[in-house]
Amino acid sequence: QVQLVESGGGLVQPGGSLRLSCAASGFTFNNYAMTWYRQAPGKEREWVATIYSRSGGMTGYADSVKGRFTISRDDTSNTVYLQMNSLKPEDSAVYFCYVPALNTWGQGTQVTVSS
Repeated sequence: QVQLVESGGGLVQPGGSLRLSCAASGFTFNNYAMTWYRQAPGKEREWVATIYSRSGGMTGYADSVKGRFTISRDDTSNTVYLQMNSLKPEDSAVYFCYVPALNTWGQGTQVTVSS
């Protein structure tokens, strides 16, 4: 079955970096766009970034993360990454991997930015 497993979250100080990973299985990974969302306590889930398939790795970012976050994918290992730099307290949230075409979510990984 389709499965997405996120990892790499944790506690980091403001200005620090983290790299999230999402390992995918159960579908032909390189055929699908992959997306990261996040949800902070008391807030709606919000889109963070998307990377398209077989289009030169075209990407898109929410304005709130543009220039600080980078989404990438490795089609040989069926993994999508989110490199997060210059982290701010407002980036604290549970981060989810999502396949829009399959409407499938991962379980999420917690990111906390705090001193």
